[in-house]
Amino acid sequence: MNTAVLRTEFRLFRREPAAVFWIFLFPTLLLVVLGSIPSFRDTDTSLGGLRPIDAYVPVAVLIALIMSGVQSLPQALTGHRERGILRRMSLTPVRPSALLFAQMVVQGVVALASALLALVVGRLVFDVRLPEQPAGYLLALVLAVPAALALGSVVSALSRTTKIASAIGSAVFFPMMFCAGVWLPVQAMPHTMARVVGLTPFGSAARALGEAAAGHWPGWIHLGVLAVWTILLTAGAARWFRWE
Repeated sequence: MNTAVLRTEFRLFRREPAAVFWIFLFPTLLLVVLGSIPSFRDTDTSLGGLRPIDAYVPVAVLIALIMSGVQSLPQALTGHRERGILRRMSLTPVRPSALLFAQMVVQGVVALASALLALVVGRLVFDVRLPEQPAGYLLALVLAVPAALALGSVVSALSRTTKIASAIGSAVFFPMMFCAGVWLPVQAMPHTMARVVGLTPFGSAARALGEAAAGHWPGWIHLGVLAVWTILLTAGAARWFRWE
């Protein structure tokens, strides 16, 4: 039954061109646009000798997670609840939790595929080095995915309708984009700002991914912040989520 739900949710996702574009294609497209700017291909001392395009590959990876967790997941779950799909599922052998699990798998897989696309395009088009600490990079990414989806689950839990989910998601979206380093890479932030941003899920993920990309093992503090946020957000979503 769970496999059937997963297949169904994946087919429904593919029928949403906006979701496919913003999660899978937009991060890499943004990377290509920024990489086309000549100054983004020159080394920058404020980034520790990196080129801006080098620093923006981890950012592109995180944009996919933010889009998936904060924008796509809440809209899908709230839409199912608003249309009574979750309530009707409770009367069948398939529990609503199976649909929640399927949504998180679909969103997570697409976000990871988007991350892979950004890494490949960055390497092939702009000669961005692949992560020099691949195990640490993968660990940081694996911890960042559930944190993003847990955040989206909290937005879903607090939203009665898709309109409210869109409003709350948008309110969360832009601060998380800032913390991920979209407007200013975390490496270039003033020290105090960087420390505060590093306490957020996407700020800590940006630091961890950046460290692993440079060949260092991600700081345990950054990995720990991701784990703590995942636990807290998951507990909040479980506490506030309503199937009807």
